[in-house]
Amino acid sequence: MNKGFARKSHVFLPKFFKKMSSQPKERPESLQFPFLDDDETITTILESKTFFVLRGLPGSGKSTLAQAIQDKYKNACKIISVDHYKIQPAIRSAIPDDYNKVDEDLADYCKRDVSVVVVDDTHHERERLEQLFDIADKYRYKVIIVEPKTSWKMDCLQLKDKNQWKLSADELKKLKPSLEKDFLPLYYGWFLSKRNSEHLRKTGQAFLDELANIKAFKKESNKYFGQPPEEPKLKIDLTSYFVKRPPGVLHCTTKFTDFGKAPGADDYAQQDVVKTSYGKSFFLTISALFVTPRTAGARVELSEQQMLLWPGDVDVLQPAVSLPKGSRAHITLGCASGVEAVQTGLDLLEFAKLEKAGNKGEEVGEIGGGKLLSFGNGMWMLSLSKKIEVRAIFGGYYGKGKLVPTQGGSKRGSPFNSCIII
Repeated sequence: MNKGFARKSHVFLPKFFKKMSSQPKERPESLQFPFLDDDETITTILESKTFFVLRGLPGSGKSTLAQAIQDKYKNACKIISVDHYKIQPAIRSAIPDDYNKVDEDLADYCKRDVSVVVVDDTHHERERLEQLFDIADKYRYKVIIVEPKTSWKMDCLQLKDKNQWKLSADELKKLKPSLEKDFLPLYYGWFLSKRNSEHLRKTGQAFLDELANIKAFKKESNKYFGQPPEEPKLKIDLTSYFVKRPPGVLHCTTKFTDFGKAPGADDYAQQDVVKTSYGKSFFLTISALFVTPRTAGARVELSEQQMLLWPGDVDVLQPAVSLPKGSRAHITLGCASGVEAVQTGLDLLEFAKLEKAGNKGEEVGEIGGGKLLSFGNGMWMLSLSKKIEVRAIFGGYYGKGKLVPTQGGSKRGSPFNSCIII
């Protein structure tokens, strides 16, 4: 017997087994989600304000999932479980007053900027979901809708033995219809983290300030940006000019689904890449900032992986001008009065159309770490010498989607401030 080996083994084996026992147990398949398992996603969520809405039949595993989120995010997470408010799951014609206390507590967490808020309820009625989405919009939280992955989540015979309300199989069946189809958002997209949004805000603000001082821009601002002709030397306040911002958090839209009513909405939502990417973190690359008389935005350069989530029918300008896939990828920063956010992508396609025709813009000079290009007709682009990489979560926006007015005049109330503080 090799005593030397035996002696080393005596020291080595306990450490080895101790190391093995300290390894985290593999999470069961029913609890495998990017926001629980993927380090980049967890980091992005901790840098953001995220509103998890758990949906599912009683006994399907929502509370277990809520606890798993709590265990992962610890003090950064607060759970609102409707079970604790003694509200029994049921199909209702109206939302009961019992939810008032739920929403008061929910709003209190949001006011305190809790990073992760989990709402654990059955959430069958669209009216109730819309109330939650309004709260998320008000406090600029990113919504992620999650359903348990348990094998019995729609099996009423098993659920009758698992739900704490002792609902019968027949009672559970009455709750099923609204959960048998996915609840689609107004649109899908990548939603930026709070930290990276703030960085982009500052970069965008600096661009607007510098652009407004450029002699060539001042010269045409009367025609395109409403600058009084009798005061050509007066600096235009672009932060007041772009008086509206998108609701919720800064984002790059992939597919407008209109809650399932838009053409191709269901087909897009059912793609495996969409389902597996939902709630997962990505790094978006911003290559340029741009301004037109209608909108201000950031150009997003999509990676090969991100292109898989990009629809094939959105990079088209009427009448029938097809442009390279991903040409429309952008982040809206602000809109002029009377202009809708959808115009930002159309404006970016106009830039792409000119580029395709060989017009790369007239170089005016260098500002803010990049080349300033004029494309005419009030179209300006800052091509960044050092591209900006931002963290974002792929998911959906479920609110009403209306542009939100901002207080013009002061930087504090500008869209480049208020549209980004998540």
